[in-house]
Amino acid sequence: MTAERTVHPSSSDIDEAPPGIFSRQHAAATLTFATVMFLTGFAALAVVPTLPTAAEDLDGVALFPLVAGCFVAASLLGGVLGGHWADRSGARRPLALGMILSVVTLLVSASSVSVWQLVVGRFVDGLAAGMVAVSVTTAIGQSYPEYLRPRMLAMMSASWIIPSLVGPPIAGVVAEAWSWRVVFYGLAALTALPALALVAVLRRAPAKDGARADDLPAAEERASRPPLLVAAMLSLGAALGQYGVSGWDVRHLLFVAAGVALLVVFAPRLLPAGTWRSARGLPTAVLLRGLTSGTYFTVEALVPLMLITERRVAAVTVGVAFTASAVLWAGASWVQGKLLQDVARHRLVTVGALIMAVSVVFAVAGSFSGVSPLLAMAAMPLAAIGMGMLDPCVTVLSLSHSSPDRLGHTTGAMQTNMNLGQVVVLAFATAVLNAGLAAGASRLGGYAIAFSLLLVPTLLVAVLAVRARKD
Repeated sequence: MTAERTVHPSSSDIDEAPPGIFSRQHAAATLTFATVMFLTGFAALAVVPTLPTAAEDLDGVALFPLVAGCFVAASLLGGVLGGHWADRSGARRPLALGMILSVVTLLVSASSVSVWQLVVGRFVDGLAAGMVAVSVTTAIGQSYPEYLRPRMLAMMSASWIIPSLVGPPIAGVVAEAWSWRVVFYGLAALTALPALALVAVLRRAPAKDGARADDLPAAEERASRPPLLVAAMLSLGAALGQYGVSGWDVRHLLFVAAGVALLVVFAPRLLPAGTWRSARGLPTAVLLRGLTSGTYFTVEALVPLMLITERRVAAVTVGVAFTASAVLWAGASWVQGKLLQDVARHRLVTVGALIMAVSVVFAVAGSFSGVSPLLAMAAMPLAAIGMGMLDPCVTVLSLSHSSPDRLGHTTGAMQTNMNLGQVVVLAFATAVLNAGLAAGASRLGGYAIAFSLLLVPTLLVAVLAVRARKD
């Protein structure tokens, strides 16, 4: 895979249509990346529904927040490692290792004899997922001209459609009929051969598709080394925060305080300077990724919880909303990449953010007992439309602000802030929910307050999107 000039072909330069993502030049890379994302999506979506059963079987229900949260925490570290490695040696090596680790972690989780072994398995899985996500995005930036990147990113989203449709139901049937362990073992077997095939394909690619480390001055090479301690402390802070919000006694609050302190101290060291003050260009693009992903996944977590526990909506009905969300995300991503490719990317980010703001209003309205719960359920697919519209655009904007030899660093920062957004926004919304309940609000009223909070990041994204544009 080699870096290409990001110049859009014009009719004055060539007489025939420019190469597409399935042209002879790009077909092999396109199919490889689509296969990776399909397997990643299938494993992720099939595993998550079985985790509560696994934790209960291992007498670790009290530690379930850690089982679920350590994946995101590890993704922070995996994103930093994968991004730096991709810059030094090209994206193929961290991508291959991430796929191999995905198989190993499924075997570790499947053979768990205690909840702590399951935690280790989920942590390694998050590490692998972070490396794969950053490596794939970096490889797209290194392998495709700029005019093809939106289409390729749309295909990455589309690769999750089938896993989202069949993954959770199949996992549920297998876990019910046999065991949750069979789900993990089956996914390991399903992933093993394609992972080995991917390694073989990537071995035939050039040894280096990014910048050569030998060409870097000694001082610059030292400066570009990954801040491993910083990444590790950031992952630890995220894990402590996830564990801390599982309870509200003094001990849990101390964990929350420790997690917040680590995030505040170490997060700025892995993000572009000026990210939190929305400096123009790349810093704003990275900030937008954190705000949008945090908002979306908080909606995806709290809306189903409210519908099932408070509004008594059947779980299968809520499952339909999950499926619709995945399909509509992919559809909106295709629209922005195919039909709206000539529209300025930052304008599409604004449109997507406003759609998400409307979805938040639906969630708030659906929290009142006199309103149909279907209104709240509609918030999930509506938020997915907004994310499908804006998420590839944010990625394209970030890549446009990055030089070819810093693509891995850029995608690593995007991945880091995406995970931070998920941790921070969800934790903050949960804290607001519990604070409302402690103040005497009804449970539905507490959800309404928590959902109202999500209007802040969505409207911020709509306002700040123009600062991410490429002049």
